[in-house]
Amino acid sequence: MNQHDNSLWVERNANEALSGDSLQKKLQVSRLVAEVLLRRGLNTLEDIQEFLQARLSSMPDPALMADMGSATERLSRAVRDGELIAVHGDYDVDGVTATALLMETLRSCGARVAYYIPLRLKDGYGLSMSALEACAGEGATLAITVDCGISAHRQADRAAELGLDLIITDHHQVPEKLPRAVAVLNPARSDCQYPCKDLAGVGVAFLLLVALRKHLRDDGYWQNRPEPDLRFGLDLVALGTIADIVPLKGLNRALARAGLELLSHSGRPGLQALKQVAGVEKVTCGTVGFRLAPRINAAGRLEDAAVGVELLLEKSVREAMSSAELLDRVNRDRQTLEQQTLDQAEVLWQQHAEASTHSIVLADERWHPGVIGIVASRMVEKYHRPTVLIALGGRGGKGSGRSIKGLHLYRALHECRICLQGYGGHEYAAGLTIAADRVDEFRRSFESLARQCLQPEDLRPRQYHDGEVFLEELDLQRIDELSRLAPFGPGNPQPVFLVRGVHIRGAQRVGDKHLRFTVCQGGHGLPCIAFGMGHLQASLSGPQDVLFTPQRNEWQGRISVQMQVRGIRPASAD
Repeated sequence: MNQHDNSLWVERNANEALSGDSLQKKLQVSRLVAEVLLRRGLNTLEDIQEFLQARLSSMPDPALMADMGSATERLSRAVRDGELIAVHGDYDVDGVTATALLMETLRSCGARVAYYIPLRLKDGYGLSMSALEACAGEGATLAITVDCGISAHRQADRAAELGLDLIITDHHQVPEKLPRAVAVLNPARSDCQYPCKDLAGVGVAFLLLVALRKHLRDDGYWQNRPEPDLRFGLDLVALGTIADIVPLKGLNRALARAGLELLSHSGRPGLQALKQVAGVEKVTCGTVGFRLAPRINAAGRLEDAAVGVELLLEKSVREAMSSAELLDRVNRDRQTLEQQTLDQAEVLWQQHAEASTHSIVLADERWHPGVIGIVASRMVEKYHRPTVLIALGGRGGKGSGRSIKGLHLYRALHECRICLQGYGGHEYAAGLTIAADRVDEFRRSFESLARQCLQPEDLRPRQYHDGEVFLEELDLQRIDELSRLAPFGPGNPQPVFLVRGVHIRGAQRVGDKHLRFTVCQGGHGLPCIAFGMGHLQASLSGPQDVLFTPQRNEWQGRISVQMQVRGIRPASAD
């Protein structure tokens, strides 16, 4: 992570109702762990204990979700009567894993089931009208959407015309009026009593399967056939949950934690092959987010996401390797295209920077709609502005946006809807379609809204930390203790600490962009790695303040503590 010159280093708010000393005694943890726990939004000691245990046995009853009874009644009837069930997925990792999960589990229930994943360039985003018509033509009588459909009113009406019953499972922002369907499962519904509101699409699909299994059990369905063990699908649930960047707290944390354990020892042939081509040995949130998920995503961005579904459903590692190698090649192509698009976007941004000081809206005919979301994220990371990139083609364009704290992206697009043909998404990520001749109008409207919502201070990047520490506190025992707080991600970020007034010794370049050095404080020294900070080598004289994540480093059989630097600046500069 590059250090931005104007970034703010902000200590995360601690729960003042609890004390670090009492947590250390009651939980038998170190001061470092106690300080992190105080800054994770946990209100009581019971909340903290539940967080540490992350047990799936504490999962709230899926029956609490609005429409779950209607969904399981209709789905169980389709399973028992041998109806053809069509699963309609989405082309990102969340949609692909949810599709594979439903396919695998429904088949194990004895259901007749097929799936459809839209092609990004041909079908666009969301529930596909042509897919519904094709499914009905093939004899399907029930369609289940995963990770899409919450705003698909026209498509839902068409399904009803075709005699195709529809169960929508989604987690995106809910419109004022729900589509016409047998059931609409979405924890974000205002009338939904399910307490876990931040589930990924694959999480909603998993709850549907949990409720279905119980419904069939109550009907005596499992008396003459083996009942499926849903725990074997948790590797898919974790993969989709982590990839969709939902908050890793509550049920999401429990699902991700159990699923990561399964991923690490996965017997699923497709994931064995994928880990092999990605060079992944130890599975963490980081390796899922940066190594495994991008390869599955690449197929949907550039080719056909069905390749990802088939990989996850494959029965043999040998057969899965061809799909995994294809995804690896496509991912390399995606990386090249992404870098080209980023370079072009930065040139365009310089042309608009004076007029658009609070936001970034750019459009270009050279861009591939499959990579603009990733590039928008990188623009936000670098410039800390809400960003919408639009891939133009003919008279229209497909856009992808990312935002920062202070501007709710979905609501912003809703305010700008007069300029748009369609839109959908979340607070920090969204997609849109737009006519080419409305782009300039949308840019002005979006910028005006950003100026209303964001103050100059909001445009300064922030790096959050969990308080100040001393080098003498950092040893392998405490690092291992901190690892108990994993999995890390949104809602449960990696611990980051601040150490003040250290001296830098032996700063050396690693490659073209990185630095390696030792920090010293009061007779204690620790090695550091600072990615992307090679340009700071000549300016590290005098006392420095350092933001860092402590980690276990294993090299040539030797295990030691290492500091992964997040930011560095002259002491007391902020």
